[in-house]
Amino acid sequence: MKILVTGKNGQLATELQQQCPNEFELVSLAKEELDISDRAAVFSAVEHFCPDVIINAAAYTAVDKAEQEKEKAFSINTLGAENLAHACKEFNLRFLHVSTDFVFDGEKSSPYLVSDTVNPLGVYGSSKAEGESAVQNIIPEAIILRTAWVYAAHGKNFVNTMLRLMSERDELGVVADQVGTPTWTGSIAQALFCLAESKEAYGIYHCTDLGVASWYDFAVAIFEEGKASGRIPLDKELIIKAIATKDYPTLARRPAYSVLDKSRLVDELGMELRNWRDSLRLALSHKALQRNVEQ
Repeated sequence: MKILVTGKNGQLATELQQQCPNEFELVSLAKEELDISDRAAVFSAVEHFCPDVIINAAAYTAVDKAEQEKEKAFSINTLGAENLAHACKEFNLRFLHVSTDFVFDGEKSSPYLVSDTVNPLGVYGSSKAEGESAVQNIIPEAIILRTAWVYAAHGKNFVNTMLRLMSERDELGVVADQVGTPTWTGSIAQALFCLAESKEAYGIYHCTDLGVASWYDFAVAIFEEGKASGRIPLDKELIIKAIATKDYPTLARRPAYSVLDKSRLVDELGMELRNWRDSLRLALSHKALQRNVEQ
């Protein structure tokens, strides 16, 4: 099976390249190689590479910046998804589109179901929600995989930012009243390959690691696991303070609660998910391995 992956240099596409099983042939294209907002370029790439499946891992993910760059966010997250869906329909390809918890408003107090009505709070979430809608309208049998709080051993993300700040500072304030599930790209990659292989899968699925945490909980775990993995010196002392969202103002509003219900993924595909803390431990061990290779 030949899979075309967009967003080559992003966290998720990089993980897909690293974890790709032998039975798949992966072709990954960076934004410089394929501008998904250009329909002609999308059709040309599909004709050239002749994939069986397209995984759209390309996205505009700068949540706060999106409030000031609305056109750019929609051109990638909505128009790009629409163009890829049209190409998949034209060439009879399977389409897997990656989406986000930001399509929800965070007003629930129980995990969001795949059937729950979307109600995004800002431009980023709106652009992803409209991308989902476009995909479903063009290819009802397409797969949409929503995930949340994504991090990897590489790239710009909360884990890498925290590791850097924890080495530089003696005190950090981290938001404690936003709740979700930290999710390693390794877990998402596993789900995407499972979905690509399944002949029965269609529609919306949710994929995160298991468990619930606030950003404060996540930061404390990063500090503890960072020490255990050798990423942070054992004698390092750090005060991590729990702060409220109102004390850390941002351009974009974020869902206060964005835990996703994964039951469809587990029940239909038999996916075995890990607790988020176990995935964090694995990701940090990958970082250590990566660092050793680079040295």
